[in-house]
Amino acid sequence: MTVTLHVCITCRAGQTLMEGETAPGARLHSAILAAGVPEGVNVVPVECLSACSQGCSIALSGPRRWSYVYGRLSDASAPDVVAGAAAYAAAPDGIVPWRSRPEIFRKQSLARIPPIAVVAEAAE
Repeated sequence: MTVTLHVCITCRAGQTLMEGETAPGARLHSAILAAGVPEGVNVVPVECLSACSQGCSIALSGPRRWSYVYGRLSDASAPDVVAGAAAYAAAPDGIVPWRSRPEIFRKQSLARIPPIAVVAEAAE
């Protein structure tokens, strides 16, 4: 089953950009693609994840899985993002054991969102 890695490409990470300069979020997106996208992961650039005060951000989601938003990233984070996305894709519910997560996924999580099915079941 394919999971989605959303990458905010408009993020400026608090920087004022010069004309023609590439946004840090777009650089992160490029670095992730260059690092090699794991099997079962679909990388989707998005225009905003509304985590602007948290630097570059990404989100991981998939059917019947917990979703996560991570921030304070840069293009140097790409190898860890790729490793974390691969681990997320391999976890049936999206919950990767704590010690198996890259450090940035342990320390830079901004949100954890329950699967839609869990929310719908709780409302019944």
